[in-house]
Amino acid sequence: MAMAIEHTDAMAPVMAFALVGALGVGSQWLAWRLRMPAIVMMLGAGVLIGPVLGVFDPARDIGPLMGPIISIAVAIILFEGGLTLNFHALQDAQKGVRRLVFLGAPLGWISSTLALRYGAGVSWESAAVFGGIMIVTGPTVIAPLLRTARLSRRPAALLQWEAIVNDPIGALAAVLAFEVVLVMNTAVDMSSAAMTLVIGVLVATALGLIAGWGLARSFKRGLVPEYMKVPVLFALLLGIFALSDHVLHESGLLAVTIMGIVIANANLPSYVELRRFKEHATVLLVSGVFILLAAGLDFAALAKLDSRAIWFVVLVVLVARPLTVMISLLGSGVPIKEQILVAFTGPRGVVLVAVAGLFGERLLALGIADAALIGPLAFVLVATTVVLHGFTLSPFARALGLTASDTPGVLIVGGAKWTTAMAVALRDADVPVLVADLNYSHLRPARAEGLETFSGDILSEAAENRLELMRYETLIAATDNDAYNTLVATDLAPEYGRDNVYQILREKADSARHQLPSTLGGRHFGPEKSHAELEKMIAEGWRFATTGLTETFGLSDWIEANPECHLIAQIAENGAVKFIRNSDELTKSANLRLLALRAPDGIKPQST
Repeated sequence: MAMAIEHTDAMAPVMAFALVGALGVGSQWLAWRLRMPAIVMMLGAGVLIGPVLGVFDPARDIGPLMGPIISIAVAIILFEGGLTLNFHALQDAQKGVRRLVFLGAPLGWISSTLALRYGAGVSWESAAVFGGIMIVTGPTVIAPLLRTARLSRRPAALLQWEAIVNDPIGALAAVLAFEVVLVMNTAVDMSSAAMTLVIGVLVATALGLIAGWGLARSFKRGLVPEYMKVPVLFALLLGIFALSDHVLHESGLLAVTIMGIVIANANLPSYVELRRFKEHATVLLVSGVFILLAAGLDFAALAKLDSRAIWFVVLVVLVARPLTVMISLLGSGVPIKEQILVAFTGPRGVVLVAVAGLFGERLLALGIADAALIGPLAFVLVATTVVLHGFTLSPFARALGLTASDTPGVLIVGGAKWTTAMAVALRDADVPVLVADLNYSHLRPARAEGLETFSGDILSEAAENRLELMRYETLIAATDNDAYNTLVATDLAPEYGRDNVYQILREKADSARHQLPSTLGGRHFGPEKSHAELEKMIAEGWRFATTGLTETFGLSDWIEANPECHLIAQIAENGAVKFIRNSDELTKSANLRLLALRAPDGIKPQST
C-alpha cells in the first residue's frame, strides 16, 4: 500500500537532534584543527543554520522540549563543574576565590544593575532581575577558553571556581530580585515571598549535601557495582535537580552544584573515571546548548535594540566587571597582573541566556514592558563577550606573562643519565623540559645540568598542585620500572592525548606472558631499546644532538650523512616536538630540526 508523505517545512525531531550533535561536535573539532576558540565556531554554526539560512528552528523543530532540554543540560554542566572543585586544588587561589564569591557576587549584581539602568535604559525592575543573572560568568564558556589559552594555574583556578560557584548564585539572585518585584506589582505578601526564597535555598542546599554524601558513602561501601555507578549518578542528579526546582525555580542549579562539590572532595576511588565520563558528556551538552540557543536567535527581537545596547556592553566589559574584580581582590595577595587578567575576562554563557529569557517572560506577564529587551540584551552580551575573550584571552595572557608557555614542552618521567642527556638537548633547542622521578637521587644528573626537576610521584596531588603541567604537551614514561611506566602512560593518556604519550621498550616486551593489552601503556618511544640498554649506550659515548634541515640540506642529505644515528624526534619552527621512530613519520617541511641519538666515533653504523 502506498504511503502519502505530507510535505512540511519542519524538521523531524530525530533529524534535529542529529544536526545539533553533528554541528556542535564538528564545530569543536574544526576549532581544534584551526586553533580557534570553539565557542566562536559553535556560535557561528548555530546562527548560520538558524536565523540566517532558516534550516533549523528549535522552537519549530523541537517545540516544548526545548526549555526542559536546556535546563537539564545546564544542570549537568554545573554538576560536572562542581566535580572539578576539589578544595585541595585551591591552595594559593583560595582567598581570591572566596573574595570573588562573597564580595564579587553582590558587587557584580550592583554594578550590572547600574549598567543596565544607565547604559541600556531599562527600568529598575528589569535591571535588578537581569543584574542578578549577570553575576554568572559562564562555566560553559570558561572551560573551553581555559583549554585553549593554557593559563597559569592560579588565574585559571580563579576564573574556573568563580564561574562555577557564582552560576547558581546568579540564578538565585535573579529569583530574589523577581520576588521583590512581584511583591511590588501584585498583592503577594513580602513575608511569604521571603519565606519561599529561604525555604527553597535551604532545601536545595540540604538536598545537594545529602545526595552527595549518600552517593559517596554508597560507592565507598560497595553498595553500587562499578558498571552501575554512572547510571546511578545520572539518575540521582536528575532527581535532585527536579525536586529542588519544584520547591523553588532555579534552585536546582544550586543543589546539583553542591552535590558535585561534595563528591569531588569525598576521595572516591572511582572519582577519576566518573569525572572523565562527565567531561565527555559536558562537551556534548555545551556544544548542543550553544547550537540550540544560537539557532533560536530572533533577529526581530534584536531589531528592538538601539545604540544604548552598545553602551550597555561597553559598561559591563570595561567598567562593571573590572571594578567588581579589582575591589573584590584588593588586599587578597593575588598579584596585580592576575587581577587585571581576571578583571578583563568575564565571558557570559548558556545560563545567562536561558535564565534571562525565562525571567523576561515572567516580568512581561507582570506588565513591565521593557522586560522584552532582557532576552536580546542577554544574547548580545553573550555573543560579544564570547567572541571578544575567545580571540583575546590567549594574547592578553601572554602579554601579561600568565600563560603556561608559548612553546609546548616535554615531561620526562624518569631520572637517568640518558633522560638527562635528552632533556639537555631539548632545552638547548628552546623546548621546555621537566624531569620527574620518585627517587630524589635519580635526579642528581638532571639537577647538575640545571634542568627543572620534580621529586615525587607525577600522579600525586602534590604534582598536580605544584607543577604547571599544562606547560607540557608530550609525556615520556622512562623510568627503570616497566609497571610504573605503564601506569603513568595509561593514567595520563586522557589528559595529554594518547598520541602524545610515549613509553620506552619494556624489558620483557617480547615475551607472550608479559605482553600488555593495547589499551594499556603509551606509544613506543624512539629506538627499540630498554632503559638499561639506553643507559649503556650513553656510558659508551652515544649522545643526543639536534641538526637543522634547510633548503640546501634536506632529509635525504641528513640520512646519508648520519647512517649511524637513531632518529628520536622532530622539532618544528614553533618549538613543537613530535617523537618519531623512522624518517617516514617526518613532517614534509624544510624548516625542521632533528633530534637524534648519535654514535661515538669508531662505532659501526646502526639501522634506524
